[in-house]
Amino acid sequence: MRLFARGSWLESSRTAEILRAETTGGVLLIVAAVIALIWANSPWHDSYFELRELTVGPAALHLGLTLGAWTADGLLAIFFFVAGLELKREFVAGDLRDPRRAALPVVAALCGMLAPALVFVAWNLGTDNLVGWAIPTATDIAFALAILAVISTHLPTGLRTFLLTLAVVDDLLAITIIAVFYTDHLNLPYLLLAMIPIAAFGGLVQHRIHHVWLLLPLAAVAWMLVHESGVHATVVGVLLAFTVPVRRSDGHTGRGLAEHLEHLVRPVSAGVAVPLFAFFAAGVYVGGLRGLQRSLTDPIALGIIGGLVLGKTIGILGSSWLLSKFTRADLDEELAWIDVAGMAMLAGIGFTVSLLIGDLAFGSGSTADDQAKVGVLLGSLCATAFATIVLRARNRVYRRICLEEARDSDADGIPDVYEQDAEDSA
Repeated sequence: MRLFARGSWLESSRTAEILRAETTGGVLLIVAAVIALIWANSPWHDSYFELRELTVGPAALHLGLTLGAWTADGLLAIFFFVAGLELKREFVAGDLRDPRRAALPVVAALCGMLAPALVFVAWNLGTDNLVGWAIPTATDIAFALAILAVISTHLPTGLRTFLLTLAVVDDLLAITIIAVFYTDHLNLPYLLLAMIPIAAFGGLVQHRIHHVWLLLPLAAVAWMLVHESGVHATVVGVLLAFTVPVRRSDGHTGRGLAEHLEHLVRPVSAGVAVPLFAFFAAGVYVGGLRGLQRSLTDPIALGIIGGLVLGKTIGILGSSWLLSKFTRADLDEELAWIDVAGMAMLAGIGFTVSLLIGDLAFGSGSTADDQAKVGVLLGSLCATAFATIVLRARNRVYRRICLEEARDSDADGIPDVYEQDAEDSA
């Protein structure tokens, strides 16, 4: 067994399609965050915060929420729906249905969340800030891919697949943390009632009925009931996604319903939901250079920066190295451990889910939440800088591997390396 191998042609081509969509969304995310930061620190910053706190929605249904809350609770449910579809497909029909291939990204994701949490706790022992322990645990795949596009790095297929799978598992763990640790109160009757529209949604999709006018109202009702239950409503996205069948009903190969829905919803998630959330979540009033210096002495910000930069790198790189030693699995022959280190640093870009957890932990608009946002932004920037240095230094090697992976001598539509891999495995 080799770690970070490229996988099959079917999965590699599908991964490339997903990454192209996420890269575009990542660019929009960065643009939205930059606009929010500039506006929040401009002479007109009051108008930004007034817009974010504008309340809309029917108060009679307990849905009179601010625009910031709507993007965090509502739009991110779409993001987690896509993540849930991707995760289910990977483990049911993807390369990761093989436990040996699934072990590396799952273990790396677990350790890549545990180590940052421990770093944050170490910085904040003896304070009331420990509630924010989960903030630096998340990886933002869209942001990371946008950075790769900006620095023009040609990552080999094996590393790209690992990064995507790690981020998907990371998202599932993050939503589990949100549901378990950041539920202040639980109204069990509403949660049980939510199972009715979720079950109805599942019954329809299991029978391959996917009319929008049927599924969307059921999803909306489920979201409202879970929101009333006290559990963070984004959990609904993953629960609904897990009901969608992956395989085709006729047994033939090709796009199943999960992949079909993912193809339809991903542009909405990457192009609308996540950028709008970033716009309302990333705006923090720094207070100029003096305010930035003050943040750099705050244990919340320092814990998050340390978690994203050091914790992610140590957790992912260390667990990958230990897994290779215990299983006697070698790195793919074209890669080196410095490549894994660069990927681990890139995974330290925590943005979307980190900002969401910060809001849940400290309360949106609080001083502690502002420090958490500064920590997320600075930590992500530092992780970006370090990953750029490492990955750009290896880009000549990556370009050669990518050219080899694209070579198709017999013009049959399948690159030669994948045909050779299939022959070797046979």
